[in-house]
Amino acid sequence: METAAIAGLVLVVGIAVLLLIGAAISVAVGLSSALAMFVVVGFDSGALTAAQQMFRGINSFALLAIPFFVLAGVIMSQGGIALQLINAGKVLVGRVPGSLPQTTVAANALFGAVSGSSIAAAAAIGTTMGPLAAKGGYDKNFSAAVNVASAPAGLLIPPSNLMIVYSLVSGTSVAALFMAGYLPGALWAITCSIMVFLYVRRRPELRETQRVGFREGVRVLLIALPSLLLIAVVIVGILAGFFTATESAVIAVFYSAIQSAFYRTIKLRDVPNILLEATRITAVVMFLIAASTIMGFVLSFSQIPDLVADTMFGFSENPVVILLLIAAILLVVGAFMDATPAVLIFTPIFLPIVTSFGVDPIHFGIMMIFNLCIGTVTPPVGTVLFVGAKISGQPIEGIVRQLLPFLGGLVVCLIVVIFTPGLSLWLPELFGLMP
Repeated sequence: METAAIAGLVLVVGIAVLLLIGAAISVAVGLSSALAMFVVVGFDSGALTAAQQMFRGINSFALLAIPFFVLAGVIMSQGGIALQLINAGKVLVGRVPGSLPQTTVAANALFGAVSGSSIAAAAAIGTTMGPLAAKGGYDKNFSAAVNVASAPAGLLIPPSNLMIVYSLVSGTSVAALFMAGYLPGALWAITCSIMVFLYVRRRPELRETQRVGFREGVRVLLIALPSLLLIAVVIVGILAGFFTATESAVIAVFYSAIQSAFYRTIKLRDVPNILLEATRITAVVMFLIAASTIMGFVLSFSQIPDLVADTMFGFSENPVVILLLIAAILLVVGAFMDATPAVLIFTPIFLPIVTSFGVDPIHFGIMMIFNLCIGTVTPPVGTVLFVGAKISGQPIEGIVRQLLPFLGGLVVCLIVVIFTPGLSLWLPELFGLMP
């Protein structure tokens, strides 16, 4: 067997075995990639090359955006911003039947967008809206399912760390990805809202509304406006050329810190814990990126992407079939693996395949992120699903039963995103961000 084939086998089997015995994904990827590297170039050269690849993987100015966006998200999560956005959501959807779960959908989209974290959104919004929905007569499993299903919308609406990671791997523009995520992110939230409407339509006792007077609504929106303006500050600043996407992360930290200080929601004694939490999250992500860089080198040397492409084109040369096959693979992967390592592992494999028949890398990035976002709410390993279940105190099985209609609707949306490139590319083209 050729050296490259042995290296690929060591990589695949090593990752599978380490994951089965419970190793962290970053450890599984790093150790397996290092072992494969030893097969490729020997132990001494392999150790040196692995270290060099890890350093090269994180030696990027663009990656500075991740720790700063993480820090901004932690500040927002602990700064009482969730309650402001929940109140804003009540104003926006309070007159719609089923206003309590509709508020959950709106608040998750808003909070996920400003924090860049679906897990933070599910935790912050679910903690507040779960008890309110229970008092309103809603089934607790359904309320938890609404929270879980709507939380990932924030990973598509920028700023999004997942988009930064995809940009690093694919070489695409972060600004173009940010703009490309708006319409698919809105489509995600609208789909969840439609599913809520269909649920309450069959239950007249739940068709309550939360009517907010005009003056009170204006007051609530004005209070929430500084939080909502963060999205505009980041995107307008990038488009106007005032700062880069990386520098916008620093602006986000400064903006959220000033806002929290103004509202007095964070005290000076809270700062060490905030910094510690942001450091912990950043360390996990950065180590994963470093370990995945070794894997990328081994994949390239072993020509595994070419092997996968030949296998797929041997199955069918129809682009529609190939895209659906990739989507199906990513749906399965997303159910067992977190979105960040999935982007790092599968982008180098699938991107050359789809670009070979004319799919734009920006469009594929949004398709991939949308796909993996579905995985975050899918059993058995959906991270958002488990956070939502923990917050609600409900069993996973009951939540999943209520979650199935949402998953069906989101899969339909995924197909729309895949075969409607304009949904992802219209805004980047409108603002001149496409190459």
